[in-house]
Amino acid sequence: MENRRVIVRVPASTANLGPGFDTLGMALSLYAWIELRVSEQTEYQFYGDQMRGLPKDKSNLIYKVAQLVFKEAGVHVPELSISMHSDIPLTRGLGSSASAIVGALVAANALIGSPLTDDKLFQMATALEGHPDNVGASMFGGIVVSAWDGERADYIRLEPDPRLKTLVAIPAFQLSTEKARHALPSQLSMADAVYNVGRSSLLVAALASGELGMIRHAMKDRLHQPYRAALIPGMATILERAVEYGALGAALSGAGPTLIAFVDDKAEGTDALEPFLLETLNQEGIEARTLWLAPAVQGPRITVEDIAKQPAVPLPERIKGEV
Repeated sequence: MENRRVIVRVPASTANLGPGFDTLGMALSLYAWIELRVSEQTEYQFYGDQMRGLPKDKSNLIYKVAQLVFKEAGVHVPELSISMHSDIPLTRGLGSSASAIVGALVAANALIGSPLTDDKLFQMATALEGHPDNVGASMFGGIVVSAWDGERADYIRLEPDPRLKTLVAIPAFQLSTEKARHALPSQLSMADAVYNVGRSSLLVAALASGELGMIRHAMKDRLHQPYRAALIPGMATILERAVEYGALGAALSGAGPTLIAFVDDKAEGTDALEPFLLETLNQEGIEARTLWLAPAVQGPRITVEDIAKQPAVPLPERIKGEV
């Protein structure tokens, strides 16, 4: 273990997909990398603009999650060298905390010889995150349909249709999950609950069967998006009109503020979608950037090295050119 270096690449994720509140997630081709090794004292190397301001002591999330793995496995590893690079923007609705949790769990497990199963790591990740949608997608890749009763999380993974692509619009402001959840009502009408059960079920069936044309009807929601729209000016317009510009459907990504549009990669007439998203937000005074992202079909990718045989290379150099 002392001579082992572990590097894990973990994908970002989008959660809810419209109606599937806290139950549906999809991994996206945007990544974070975590490197762990045993050290004489705990130390950190953070790379990338997303890492600024993160704690460099034992209150750090990566360190604390790794220690949970060691405790569960009955192993004592008090000091770690931790490196991290992330292209996933923080608190934007793209699963930055979930990717950190999953990456830390997987890396720590690999560091001590992988005594914990993937299901055990998923259960731990769900308990830490408080819901299984983002962590399930980052853990298993693809599209994950999940349920959690507060004690156990269950899931089924779906392989994304190869035609499915996404366009995300990332506003230049952060929105905490806590604040976004405070916008939700404490009670819902039976009609709205039934509406969402129907739409979420329809969306899972559409994604599983490849009936992409049904997505525009299935991504509608009455559970959370109408209540969060006030936090993101322009959101309501984008959700209502994105299909006019070539999208299969659109949703708030997780708790936001990122907005995500699903697109059929083989379809024509989508050239106006990106300008539509940017201009709609710009008219509300919101600066944003867009990214075209494919679903990530693979969960964490693990590399285990012998330190004595592999030279020490800074993490950004190691991952240069990776996709």
